[in-house]
Amino acid sequence: MFGYYLDLALRSFRRNKVLTALMVFAIALGIGASMTTLTVFHVLSGDPMPGRSHTLFYPQLDPEGMDDHTPGAEPVDQLTRFDAEKMLREKRGDRQAMMTGGFVGLEPQREGLSPFSMDARYTSADFFAMFDAPFLYGTGWSSVEDDKRARVAVIDKALNEKLFDGANSVGKSVRLEGTDFRIVGVLDTWRPVPKFYDMFASNDGYGEVEPVFLPFSTSRDLKLSRNGSMSCWNDGKESEDPEGNTGVNSPCVWIQYWVQLDSPAKVAQYRQYLGNYSDQQRAAGRYLRPTNVRLRSLPEYLEFNKFVPSDVRLQTWLALGFLMVCLLNTVGLLLAKFLRRSSEIGVRRALGASRRAIFAQCLIEAGTVGLAGGILGLGLAWLGLWAVRQQPSSYAELARLDPTMLLTTFALAIAASLLAGLLPAWRACQVTPAIQLKSH
Repeated sequence: MFGYYLDLALRSFRRNKVLTALMVFAIALGIGASMTTLTVFHVLSGDPMPGRSHTLFYPQLDPEGMDDHTPGAEPVDQLTRFDAEKMLREKRGDRQAMMTGGFVGLEPQREGLSPFSMDARYTSADFFAMFDAPFLYGTGWSSVEDDKRARVAVIDKALNEKLFDGANSVGKSVRLEGTDFRIVGVLDTWRPVPKFYDMFASNDGYGEVEPVFLPFSTSRDLKLSRNGSMSCWNDGKESEDPEGNTGVNSPCVWIQYWVQLDSPAKVAQYRQYLGNYSDQQRAAGRYLRPTNVRLRSLPEYLEFNKFVPSDVRLQTWLALGFLMVCLLNTVGLLLAKFLRRSSEIGVRRALGASRRAIFAQCLIEAGTVGLAGGILGLGLAWLGLWAVRQQPSSYAELARLDPTMLLTTFALAIAASLLAGLLPAWRACQVTPAIQLKSH
């Protein structure tokens, strides 16, 4: 029967071309707008570490002074260098990494290339294994090289192609800020979305991975430039530490710290460890505030910090609202179309067609309209995503339809049209055959 009802629907479209075109266009507009924003939302709210995100945690402590203290308030977002280095040495997680952003000048040894500056990431050895960073050549450095403040570096694929034409550069040198660094690894293409580990370094949760990674200990030994947010609580005075606000004993938070915990028991133990650590630091006179710690998993961390831009959320809701307006218009058009065929429906009912059969016929016709609207809406969504990619936002180039969203486009179009067809189909199947036959 489905084929028969589909044939009836196609014949109906040919008889009412203008009305059919209006319905298809109404659904296409709603689908195009909603799928454009839903695709952007889908990309930006994805899991950057599938299969591993629930084992990655972001610890927070509360080392500030008593000024403006509110009991139970959210502690600072980052750690002091003292706390981060001490926690790294104590190794209470399966893996742990401290990090901050920076920038370095590179002096190419290749003819034709002029010196240039670029972003850098200063981190510790576990970073690459913990975040499952893929390597094209070599690997990351070890904790031994962290301790020795070794002059080693990991570079990304793009920088390797620029400096070495894509050849295996492990063992070769790259000159950064006047110092030669030995390349120990080359990262393959890697871009976690969102770039969760970099939120406080560049305030850009969707940028590309840094082209060069250096040991944090080495960056401090060479006093390399850093960037990103920093919060101090020493009445605005410069730290008495010889290294200033980035020194070990400075009252400033500027280090991001991640830990991998592979079981719920380890999560509970680590949360207890954070509480005990805070108590110890308060007993030593470093902490003044009562113990106030947080330990959020990566999904909880993303949700709490609202990584998805608020304007994207707003646009998504507005687009869905626009889709509802389009559906209401489609309801009206379908209702007008079906009721204009009351005499035809009356004859079919008189010849023995059940109300269920009439209802199914009308729904199949509505679904066919939705399928046509989905095809046209897909084209509009591609056009909308192209427009998004022209924007200067860091996430703009990520706005592309993947297979999941492609299927979602047609599913949403058909579901929306079937929903819009429920009332018109129900009204159509209530047509009384006797009245229609008598009037004709």
